[in-house]
Amino acid sequence: MYKYAMIKIGDRASLQRRITFEDIKKYAELIGDQNPLHLDEEYARKTIFGRPIAHGLLTAGLISNLLGNKLPGPGTVYLSQTFKFRAPVFPGDLIEACVEVVAKDENKRRLKLKTECRNEEGKTVLEGEAEVMFMD
Repeated sequence: MYKYAMIKIGDRASLQRRITFEDIKKYAELIGDQNPLHLDEEYARKTIFGRPIAHGLLTAGLISNLLGNKLPGPGTVYLSQTFKFRAPVFPGDLIEACVEVVAKDENKRRLKLKTECRNEEGKTVLEGEAEVMFMD
């Protein structure tokens, strides 16, 4: 577990998760987003993607997982997050989420982190920046 004083610019953490169609269905049910692009194979087949895709914020949730559990870890308060969705995530994709500390404000106990998710081919599917406050 990190203490604020231990965190350094350049510190990194990552995790991997295979996104399943079941994950997509559960996420849709939880938030109520029933867009057929995510859930209806016949509908999605007619789109530019050719098959269902994961909700962008399902993928982004992996960033939240990292911030709250690994870096900085328990005691993290999410203040803001930017996202650029660069490529679709399909059922079966193995996604690696990564965060890297890029700035540290000692007075406010805040961190800025570069955030990124890549698929198993190394293609960036999501990128952005998070700002968090850390209470250890």
